[in-house]
Amino acid sequence: MLHFGMKPPFSFAGFLETCREFIPERDYQVLCSLGEPAGCGEDRATPKIIRGWMEFDGALRNELVKARAQRLHVEPSQYLRKDVSPDQSLAAAVTAAVGNPSPLDAERSLDEVRWKALDELATGHHFDLDFLITYAWKLLILIRWEHVRNADPVGILEHTLQKVRG
Repeated sequence: MLHFGMKPPFSFAGFLETCREFIPERDYQVLCSLGEPAGCGEDRATPKIIRGWMEFDGALRNELVKARAQRLHVEPSQYLRKDVSPDQSLAAAVTAAVGNPSPLDAERSLDEVRWKALDELATGHHFDLDFLITYAWKLLILIRWEHVRNADPVGILEHTLQKVRG
């Protein structure tokens, strides 16, 4: 089991290699596409859990746009994804993250929101493709934070500030 904040037990490539010998090729290709944002399509063949994640991610991004636009005193409507349903439950968490004086802590809190959303998506799934998909995304979050822990703090801060401003 993965827990937010833990050291990743293996690389994403190691995860894929292990899965390859136990799952059908079609499912393996789905898992391979998860590490690439453009790899997950929005057609009817896309697994429901991926469509659910994309909906959540779009709603989270829209809330980030609204919170950042409010801080900058600009109209957010031109930056919002129109095809995404709003999710008011994300507003408080996003507002707190955007208001956090530490960009790194803000990113951590947003990843905790993502982690909880993945927990919800995984509910009722026990070692099926949907479980493997949510596990893979959690693993990618852990790997990202492992890179942060091992990186130059000044470089990370500069990158995070660029991301927050951009």
